[in-house]
Amino acid sequence: MSSRDRKPLQPQREVGRQRVAELMQAAAEVIQERGFEAATMAEIAARADAKIGSLYRFFPNKDAVADALMQHYTEVLQAEYDAVHARAADASPEQLADILIDLLAKLYPQIRAVTAFLDSRTDWTEIRLRFRSQTLAGIKTALQRCAPGLDDHDVEDIAAVVLNNMKTMVGMTMKDAPTTPGAPEQLRLMNRLYLAARLASGRSAR
Repeated sequence: MSSRDRKPLQPQREVGRQRVAELMQAAAEVIQERGFEAATMAEIAARADAKIGSLYRFFPNKDAVADALMQHYTEVLQAEYDAVHARAADASPEQLADILIDLLAKLYPQIRAVTAFLDSRTDWTEIRLRFRSQTLAGIKTALQRCAPGLDDHDVEDIAAVVLNNMKTMVGMTMKDAPTTPGAPEQLRLMNRLYLAARLASGRSAR
């Protein structure tokens, strides 16, 4: 069986799970710094202070590392949205706006490797779309919990606008987008006003 066909090893003991977590953290750092294509298994092992054989024991190739990272970040993102959904029903539109506008910026230190290898792989269009769909679905559910009477078509449009605002906040926070010291707060205010206006009719049905 080739390394391409072999599945990643799932450790059963805590020490093995800890080793995998360390390897994945190292992989995320190397990929974020160097890009997916330039990153090597040797660099990942060295960053984790592990023998190369230990890395290959758990991950047969670099694609397996990327798959594991994507699965991990998908779970992290879903856990964050589950927490948002639990708060959304009792939140005002302005409060929900603040929760959402900060979410991706809060997660960015953990998920920046995802951005690095999604941007570097043109053949991962389906994965990119799936990641975006998960994010939009999380926002839509939060909006509907806050304003149950929202029209289905309206909620899709509102979620798309909010997602773009969230991405802009990440860019401003990381200084990847043109910004000024006061611009993030202006974006936050704009997002509050937008959701307060757009969710008003949906909240009247509560």
